[in-house]
Amino acid sequence: MTGELKIALSNATGVPIYEQIKDQIKTAIMAGTLTEGEQLPSIRSLARDLRVSVITTSRAFSDLAAEGFVANVQGKGSFVLARDSDLVREHVLREVEEHLEAAARAANLAKVSVAELHTMLDAVLSEDPINHKENPDA
Repeated sequence: MTGELKIALSNATGVPIYEQIKDQIKTAIMAGTLTEGEQLPSIRSLARDLRVSVITTSRAFSDLAAEGFVANVQGKGSFVLARDSDLVREHVLREVEEHLEAAARAANLAKVSVAELHTMLDAVLSEDPINHKENPDA
């Protein structure tokens, strides 16, 4: 593995550990930190480094393969697939839509106005390091 892969886990987020691993690897792939053809750490070594179960890292890698981010090659490891494939983009777009729908439902329950929701989204986007990297003026 040549790219820098740093994964930080938190028990306070309420997000399952396998999902945190998956999301951070996915983010690294989309940001270009992990590039096409690059090998991910082995499931066992990542589990050891993160001090989590092999089952947890295995679930993250399986989900990444199912979503088209990596290819798991029996006996050789997991490798990053092309990040600009249509499948990956469609999956990410679907995820964005799901999160926006959940945010809209929560905002509706809390009686948050559309203007307040836009302000919140702008604040979240301005704190995103990837957004800053690609849009330094944002």
